[in-house]
Amino acid sequence: MDKEEKIRQEDCSEDGLGSGILTLTSKRIAFDKTMSRIMDFSKRMGDTMLDIPLQDITRTWKEGRLIKKVCISTGTKDEKIYKFGVFGTGGWAEDIEDAISSLS
Repeated sequence: MDKEEKIRQEDCSEDGLGSGILTLTSKRIAFDKTMSRIMDFSKRMGDTMLDIPLQDITRTWKEGRLIKKVCISTGTKDEKIYKFGVFGTGGWAEDIEDAISSLS
């Protein structure tokens, strides 16, 4: 069995889930909620809000002019769309697509 490797990780904000850390691995994409305090500039990890196997991602795209986002869609009947505000949306979209294609 192939070992899971981290491909990319970044602080971001998801439209419905709020701020957190987006992680892309060779097997899945995960979003962990973060909680930060302005007083002492501390940040700590919260709950894992998303843990999606790459084979469940049906579509990847980027959108936005001023606020750019990388978007993923999961499921076919009950489609769910997640939009992440990250730096370098094109790089994220390409890395997700490359990770999905390397599963085959």
